Amino acid sequence: MKFEDFGDFKTPKRWPWFLLVVLVVAVFVGVRLLRRGDKAPPPEQPPPAVAEAVIPYQPPGPAAPTADAPAARPPADVPAAAASFPTNTAEMLKAGSDLEAADRLPEARDYYRLLLAGPLRAADRAEVERRLGQVGVKLVTSPRAMPEKIDYVVQRGDSLDRIAKRNGTTIELLQLSNTIMKPNRITAGDALRVFTGKFRLEVSKSRNDMIVFMNDQFFKRYRIGSGKFGKTPEGTFNITERIKEPAWWRPDGKEVPYGDKENILGTRWMTLRATGTTPDVRGYGIHGTWEPDSVGKAESAGCIRMRNEDVEELFVLVPVGTPVTIVP
Repeated sequence: MKFEDFGDFKTPKRWPWFLLVVLVVAVFVGVRLLRRGDKAPPPEQPPPAVAEAVIPYQPPGPAAPTADAPAARPPADVPAAAASFPTNTAEMLKAGSDLEAADRLPEARDYYRLLLAGPLRAADRAEVERRLGQVGVKLVTSPRAMPEKIDYVVQRGDSLDRIAKRNGTTIELLQLSNTIMKPNRITAGDALRVFTGKFRLEVSKSRNDMIVFMNDQFFKRYRIGSGKFGKTPEGTFNITERIKEPAWWRPDGKEVPYGDKENILGTRWMTLRATGTTPDVRGYGIHGTWEPDSVGKAESAGCIRMRNEDVEELFVLVPVGTPVTIVP
């Protein structure tokens, strides 16, 4: 190889072969990198499908009865005897009957309430209401335990009247639910079960019925009679007086004693007094009748009539102060 002189520095006249190899490799790598940069990135893969969230069952609210509405599905805590929640009326009612037959009345009540909250045909709804009322009365008027009762030990100086007033109930209910034969002979240390639930009544003049609510839940429905020509007053009232075997005063002021054939009030009377903005009408109340065929009709002078056996049952349940609403 020949060199040319450039002062103190000498360079070869031809490139060495290994420099050519390095140059070729560098060019090749550069071209590959440029081509790779021109390519679009691969599309992102869609994320795997996510399973839909499971929404826990919520019991349906009251719905208008329909002939072909599907049965509601029960929540997880429905009583075991009704866990399958049958879809036809006969099976539904049998499940409730089984609970009643086993004396599992609190569970039967919860089950009937569940049925009543779903869509039902009118006839089925009436039957569920009838059973619910029957179970509710048995629970309240017997010594059976229920969430609305407290256990109470009679203290020195107590009386049934004081215990009843303190807990917003009636003497009659305390006697009946504790099988007390002589109310004046309770003694300190006696154990009682005291009902503390709160009743309210709603009367419909157009339907001629009364719905009893307990702690704002359906308790029982009664048939009633109302005033001719819509004379029963509407609005809000309280029960202010409760009278067994009441006398009746005729329009001319003459008193007709209980037991007289002319006395129209039946076996019980509960005075109604207007509250709030309702006009202060007087002389109206809820009472029994010796004419049961008049119940379900608008035939009274304005009071609310009930069959004697129904008004006696209601009398046991509702104390003075119970609110009553009368609607058209």
